[in-house]
Amino acid sequence: MLSLFSGCGGMDLGFEGDFSVLKSSVNEILNPDFIANELDNNFVQLKKTRFKTVFANDILKDARNAWVHYFSKRGHDIEDYQTDSIVDLVKLHQSGTKVFPENIDIVTGGFPCQDFSVAGKRNGFNSHKNHKGELNTETCATEETRGKLYMWMKQVIEITQPKIFVAENVKGLVNLSNVKDIIQSDFSSTGDNGYLVLKPRVLHAADYGVPQSRERVFFIGIKKSALKKSALDELEKEIISDKYNPYPKPTHAYTSDGDNLKRHVDLKELFANLEEPEKSIDLSQKFYSKAKFMGKHCQGQIEIKPDGISPTIRAEHHGNIEFRRLSKKNGGILTEELSKGLKERRLTPRECALIQTFPPDYEFVIENKQGRKGSYLVSPSKAYKIIGNAVPPLLAYNLAKRIEDVWNLYFKM
Repeated sequence: MLSLFSGCGGMDLGFEGDFSVLKSSVNEILNPDFIANELDNNFVQLKKTRFKTVFANDILKDARNAWVHYFSKRGHDIEDYQTDSIVDLVKLHQSGTKVFPENIDIVTGGFPCQDFSVAGKRNGFNSHKNHKGELNTETCATEETRGKLYMWMKQVIEITQPKIFVAENVKGLVNLSNVKDIIQSDFSSTGDNGYLVLKPRVLHAADYGVPQSRERVFFIGIKKSALKKSALDELEKEIISDKYNPYPKPTHAYTSDGDNLKRHVDLKELFANLEEPEKSIDLSQKFYSKAKFMGKHCQGQIEIKPDGISPTIRAEHHGNIEFRRLSKKNGGILTEELSKGLKERRLTPRECALIQTFPPDYEFVIENKQGRKGSYLVSPSKAYKIIGNAVPPLLAYNLAKRIEDVWNLYFKM
């Protein structure tokens, strides 16, 4: 698997499997083949998939540091992760330098979403940031601005010729003029129309055991020449049968109805075994944003509901990370934890990461052992950013397992 816009590896981890999640996040009735074994504290280890990341890429150094720190323990090489921009990598390939590995089966990429986000300025294709995230000095958007980077992902697909590609973005994209149709059409022209790009689907993370209100749109493209004729015929139909549909079915009843669906996952169960920051030795739990309450008109000025799911975990920490608990003075309405003497505070990076379904052993706040005391490879503020940017690993795992299920049905041996 080749991963683009990889961040700290939410999609990569999900596609590889072999990580731990809360047991109630898995529906054993609908997915009896998900769990490898049961762990302590109501967590389970998910089974490995057939996929392995051999190339990852992102321009954020903190994301790279976190990815390398964690994935090297899973047998990955540091050189698997590149921090050049996708534009520079494609240009390097075009100049004759070998950049991308051969024999790639899957390309994944959560191309930059800030320009399509409801929470952002919704500049879409007219982004005025370049491919390195810097303000663009051009008077108008170009093919190298952030809003058009999916076209460079398309070029990587044309270079590597995977059997399948998966592109992900925020739900806001589907409501922004005809952007969704343009992107689907552009992806469909990949390799001289060599890819069948299915109708994109919006997946709600809470419907797949993620304790968070997070909706993302997924584009799946499949190489026509690699498909069996029977599969191509089925996938070209207006309505794809359940047998051939690569999108995973919901496992939890948050926005979905159906037989054997589990109840959504509550935050109080997820946090049941976490120590308070003052007592924790986990750096990702020990630190948290000290941003003061900024008034109800700002994002993140609410308390999470222990009996429910979290709002969307965002990528910035400057006063918009939700409160773990909020005082009555600031409009808090849940008093149980405060009455026990626990103080008003915002969520920690660890709590945000668990909400995203990253495993408890993924370290996000990382000390720089070679640097001066108190220096970090990834600081608490940067940890919030890379966690919020990520695809929830469990959502990606549901997608990967579904693709694994249909693989032999789709492709010639």
